[in-house]
Amino acid sequence: MISFENVAYSYGGGELLSDITLRLAPGSFHFLTGPSGAGKTTFLKLCYAELLPSSGRVTLFDSEVRSLTRDAVAMTRRRIGVVHQDCQFLDHLTLSANVSLPLTVAGRPEAPRDLADLLAWVGLDRLAGSLPPQLSGGERQRAALARAIIMGPDVILADEPTGNLDWEMSLRLLTLLVELNRMGKTVLVATHDLNLIRQAKSQIAARVLRIAKRRIQLAGADL
Repeated sequence: MISFENVAYSYGGGELLSDITLRLAPGSFHFLTGPSGAGKTTFLKLCYAELLPSSGRVTLFDSEVRSLTRDAVAMTRRRIGVVHQDCQFLDHLTLSANVSLPLTVAGRPEAPRDLADLLAWVGLDRLAGSLPPQLSGGERQRAALARAIIMGPDVILADEPTGNLDWEMSLRLLTLLVELNRMGKTVLVATHDLNLIRQAKSQIAARVLRIAKRRIQLAGADL
């Protein structure tokens, strides 16, 4: 589904990621850990072709990213939902309008019942008419997740989605991600929260990847 073959990425004259070879299989769940500045966000951007590798091959859904046209990249990204660390919304639009924005951009008709069901699934149906500044941090993150999956992607990438949340809200968001994985979605979560990883591993078979010395390693049982 997403594969890396001897991938490296250089930034500012130095190599940030080196010699990465791995595959995110359909239906798998991965955590990506590593110290701040190690390259977790960069790795995620390589996963959805926001960045191109300095060397090596990144393949998304059987297509090598360097061979994709701009339109093909846009179509490929519809199959990948991204929850950014600092989720941005249009403050003048309601929650429901912000969540359905990817459909609007794609020119796809909105199904009100489907949107209502999605907002209910993330526990935000009562806030559909609220504006983003009225939402709490946990509500914003759940709204960001709803927006990321409204196009029905095959892969969900989340960059430190619980970084600014308390433990109770972190567990609530984790529950949603686990449910998506059980629906067959591939999930990759970049996080520094080892307690969150331990909680997930008690529920599902999650693989833990760690960035160390510019490379991605399979973390051991010490987690």
